[in-house]
Amino acid sequence: MTELRVYLPIEDLQPQFAAYLSSPTRARGYPPFEGQHSLIIEVAPALAIHRITDLALKSNPAMEPGILYTERQFGLLELHSNKMEELEAAGGAILKGIGAQPQDQLRPQILYHDIIEDLSDQHAVILNRSRDASILVPGVALLIYEMAPALFACVAANEAERAAPNAVINDVQMMGASGRIFMSGTVEDLAIARDTITRKLESINGR
Repeated sequence: MTELRVYLPIEDLQPQFAAYLSSPTRARGYPPFEGQHSLIIEVAPALAIHRITDLALKSNPAMEPGILYTERQFGLLELHSNKMEELEAAGGAILKGIGAQPQDQLRPQILYHDIIEDLSDQHAVILNRSRDASILVPGVALLIYEMAPALFACVAANEAERAAPNAVINDVQMMGASGRIFMSGTVEDLAIARDTITRKLESINGR
């Protein structure tokens, strides 16, 4: 029995988030580009993600898998395409294959968020050592946001960038027990980003 944990279509990848997904870190495959669309799925048990991948790519071999990764408990797949219709068809094949509906996914949980003003230089240095995206500069404000399941950090980061394009994505932690977003900029831009993430997560249906 395959449990659907996350079924996440993302329209119109924003420049920074698309670049993050294309970065050459673990589990990255074919790079997506700005303006493409994405479908991200998480299932349990972890190895069931290979059946998910098989169903998706056989339904439309032209699509590209950006991430295929198995954790200890969960497996995740990111697909992207220039046409949302192709992702919808692939998603339909996946859902039919495992006997699930999009609303069978888990509902996002907001665990924590905060905006830290005037980031100290020591704080910036230690955060920069573990970031995957843009560098943090001392003196900026820093938005930190945590949610579960982890993959919801993807749609949160993309929507936050769309709403506050002058804010900088410093890190998106999308694998593990919870997801985390680090964004920097002005307090005003980060408040917009924070509120956008909250609204988006609260609008997603699930169990």
